[in-house]
Amino acid sequence: MDEKRLVKTSKMLSRILRHEPERVGITLDGAGWVRIDALLAALAAKGNRLTRADLDHVVATNNKRRFGYSADGLSIRANQGHTVAVDLGLTATVPPPVLYHGTADRHLASIFREGLLPMARQDVHLSADTETAVRVGARHGRPVVLTVNAAAMAAAGHEFRISENGVWLTEAVPPQYLSRRP
Repeated sequence: MDEKRLVKTSKMLSRILRHEPERVGITLDGAGWVRIDALLAALAAKGNRLTRADLDHVVATNNKRRFGYSADGLSIRANQGHTVAVDLGLTATVPPPVLYHGTADRHLASIFREGLLPMARQDVHLSADTETAVRVGARHGRPVVLTVNAAAMAAAGHEFRISENGVWLTEAVPPQYLSRRP
């Protein structure tokens, strides 16, 4: 699979497995899983032929590790980022003292007023390193990295979870736990 098709397929799978499973006529279970044979058949019915080998390649080479297979290898799901209601079954975990969030500078006024909110997603996404936060922020405009005082949030009772691909998730980040990284 060439790079262009790989990226296009990854974006399509993200859209289907995170946001619009009905677009191809599939239903995710309560934990976000769908049987691979059902997904491939639904895609083929919509004119998008994808083989299991193609799917394996996308899952194995996606630099963001967006997708995961079930233990038996028969189902697939997005690791995080859902706008459809799913319970990924992630347990609360003690976060590192500091986490980061990448955004665009045009959003700073509302973020420092309201905090970080999940918007259409189920959770706010945070990263453990600034490099990832810069990449995320750059997708939305001129990147700005915010530092999240995760230790103080956890001490105040906020829950953190970590997805299979290393993205830290929390319900929201109130503004008092945020600062702009120089």
